[in-house]
Parts: sequence; C-alpha cells; structure tokens
Amino acid sequence: MARLRGRGDGPEVRLPHLAALFAVTMLLAATLGEGQLSVFVLLGLAAMVTVGVSLLMGYAGQVSLGQAAFYAIGGYTAGLMSVHGLPPLLGLLAAPLIAALFAVVIGIPLLRLRGHHLAFATLATQLILLSLAGELDFLGGSIGLQGIPRFGVGPLELSGDRGYAFLTWGALAVVVLVARNVIESRQGRGLRALATSEIAAESAGVAVGRAKLVVFALSAAFAGLAGGIYAYYVGYIAPGSFPVLLSIEYVVMAVVGGLGTIWGALAGATAIVLLIQLLNNVGTMEGMPSYAPSVLSYAIYSLLLIAAVLFMPGGLVPAVRSRLSSRTSGTT
Repeated sequence: MARLRGRGDGPEVRLPHLAALFAVTMLLAATLGEGQLSVFVLLGLAAMVTVGVSLLMGYAGQVSLGQAAFYAIGGYTAGLMSVHGLPPLLGLLAAPLIAALFAVVIGIPLLRLRGHHLAFATLATQLILLSLAGELDFLGGSIGLQGIPRFGVGPLELSGDRGYAFLTWGALAVVVLVARNVIESRQGRGLRALATSEIAAESAGVAVGRAKLVVFALSAAFAGLAGGIYAYYVGYIAPGSFPVLLSIEYVVMAVVGGLGTIWGALAGATAIVLLIQLLNNVGTMEGMPSYAPSVLSYAIYSLLLIAAVLFMPGGLVPAVRSRLSSRTSGTT
C-alpha cells in the first residue's frame, strides 16, 4: 500500500495546481483533433472512477473489484431518466446520488468482509447487476438502452466530442476538488489512521465502520457521475458496456499510479488508457485474431501489476516523488 502523507506534508493537491490542471485540460479540449477527442473523453471518465478507487483502497484499505457496477448504475440512471423525458441535467445529477445510495445499501453488509472476501463479493455484485440488467425489459434487456438523448441544458445541447471533453474534464475537476477537501478534512485524518491500522484508528476514536462506508459511497458517486456522462456521450448502453475487465482496469490504474494519492490516480488512468489505445490499435491490425485486444489487455495488466509490486510498490507518483526528493537532498 502506498505511503500516505503525514499531517505536516501539506495539501497533496493545492488549489493553484488544480487551477493549472483545469486550464491545461480545457486548452487540450479546445485544440485536440477530432480523432483524439474520444480518447481524451474516455481518459477523463476513467480518471474520475480511479480517484474514487484510489481513495477506497489507499485510505479505507478496501479492495473493490466491482467498481464498474457503480459506473453502470450511473449510466443506466441517467439514460433511463432521459429516455422517459426528464431533463438530461436532472439525470446527470441523479446518477452519482443513486450510485452512492446503492453503495450504502450493499456496503452495510459487504464492508463487514475483508481482503479477498470483499474483493470477490464486490465482483459478484457486479455480475449479479449485469445479469439483472440483461433480464429486465425496462432497462432494455440484453439489447441495451437505446436512443439516449444528448446532454444539454435547456436549448443548449452537446452535439460533438469537443463539448463532451469540456463536460468530462470539468466534472473531473469537481471530483478532484471534492476528494482533496475530504482528504484534508478532519474525517480525512481519521481515514489516514484507518489506512494504517483499523484497530489503532478505532482506539483513537475513529468510527471505522462509518468511515469505510462513507468512502465506499463517495467512490461509487464518482463512478456514477462518470457513468452518467458516458451514457449521454455514447447514446447507448448495455450490460456488455460494463465488463468485469473494466473493474480490473480501474484497480490497475490506481495501483500503478499510487494508492491514496489523487495525482497517482490521474497518472495511472492516463498511462493505462493510452496504453489500452495502443494495444487496441495493435490488436486490430490486419491479420490479428478478433480476440487479440482482450488477450493483450489481460497480459499487460498482469505485467504492469507485477512490475509495480517489484519495482514501484508505492506506485508511479510516490516513486517519482521519492526519486526527486533524494536528488534534492543529495545536492544540498
């Protein structure tokens, strides 16, 4: 598990840094070509979910292999409300709320489990949800929910990838700001103690069960928000849109970037999404079998996790920080 910052380290994400990140991403959204914008949108959505996973695993110490389930809940919530004539803005606001509510309901019994028991339980939850979605007619069944309208507010409607890039990265800035404020709050200090030792945290007065449930719900809300944007962006969702591999991707992103760090979540999501895009390009080359992209993805996830454990046990961002710190101390 990544080393968590001490109380004297200062805020991990300072507001000027967040403002600079927002400005850079808005500039990219305005200048990237049409062929690159779709990857940029998917990168922002993945980063949103990964921030929640990083907090859940790095602070609450809970491993979830079903985060794509909350992504799906957000997508189905926004899509279902919109196809029935409700304003898309209302659907997007409801997506994280419904995902968080569902997380609270299932989190009360599930978070009594630990380690691989919890991981398999969250994985089973996703499989059950996807199976139900494939059987329920009002969700479109196995065919999926079609005809989801474009996102818009009043007469304004997002019609292209560029508009969704602005929406996605604006939403990610809000997610990062919320995560940053939670980490730096009094509850965040309790979470740091929880990540070190549940017994020690409880003896220090931290309500361990409630703290884990709050982080679980918060991570689900982030995933639900991303799922809502995804539904409007694609215009169609089905059980096949949220495979188990997607949940594994989010865990790999968080571990590779650095658990318990916001910058780690962003760096891990960026590295993995760009790598997946490269693998898809290779796997769809002429002469490659149809299953090549999936096989390549599973292989690279395994290799990345092994490499992270062996060479960067704290993740990419903590490793870079440690290297820079050692160089600075060596020159003074």
